Amino acid sequence: MRQWQALGLPKPDPEVKLFGDEDLEAAEHLKLFVDAGLPENGILTVARVLGESMARVGDASRELVARATVRPGDTERDVGLRLASAAEALVPVMSRELDYVFRVHLREQLRHVVLGQANLARGEIEGAQEVTVCFADLVGFTRLGEALPPEELGGMADRLTEMTVEITEPPVRLVKTIGDAVMLVGPESAGVVGTAIELVDTAADTEDFPRLRSGVAAGVALERAGDWYGSPVNVASRVTGVARPSSVVGTRDVRDATKDDFRWSSMGRRKLKGVREPQPLYRARPPAS
Repeated sequence: MRQWQALGLPKPDPEVKLFGDEDLEAAEHLKLFVDAGLPENGILTVARVLGESMARVGDASRELVARATVRPGDTERDVGLRLASAAEALVPVMSRELDYVFRVHLREQLRHVVLGQANLARGEIEGAQEVTVCFADLVGFTRLGEALPPEELGGMADRLTEMTVEITEPPVRLVKTIGDAVMLVGPESAGVVGTAIELVDTAADTEDFPRLRSGVAAGVALERAGDWYGSPVNVASRVTGVARPSSVVGTRDVRDATKDDFRWSSMGRRKLKGVREPQPLYRARPPAS
């Protein structure tokens, strides 16, 4: 039941016969994980991430199939029969595609795993580590939401994600999208700042697309279930909020680490929400040609 609920599914009535052969097979797979010595809290963490991800995949797939199958003048029966037929044909293909995407992502991440001697001596992987975090968000997205229909607004968020995926290269990684914003993380500040500048400039040069602003901070953060937690995450988010349109703004640590890679100009000290002391901030520009 803990696994079931971690997947984001409602707790079933114990008096209702709900589960079938497919559910039994999934439970047997779960037992294999436990018997292999994997900790239960870790298994449940993966289940939560899996449930959240599959819910989004399900939503996107449902919308895609519905747009392709609903036709003017359809009755409810017409739509129902057509959706059932589409599901029967697409579910096996989608299952294989999900398996493929999982394996490709896992393989790519394992390629970049580096364990230091200290980690090997302790017999554990690295926990908190030094990283650079960047947020970039669409300027004026809230005002656009009042003027544009939801479909167009969602399309802009999708274009931002596509733009980020196209520009971002390892070891910088797109961690997640949050509505009108994207979050990037990398081990070195230069790579993250360079990606942020390219992303902001690409948005500025894209017709009928809002401008972006970006904030970058560095420090020790902890990775859990594909997301990051810690001071640089919070600071980067706050710095983004004070950045001007089409600009990339970094903290002093980021500036100091990349002063030979980019041109920096001081913005003075700024008070950031949730940060005790005013922070010196700097705007990044590409190096002089």
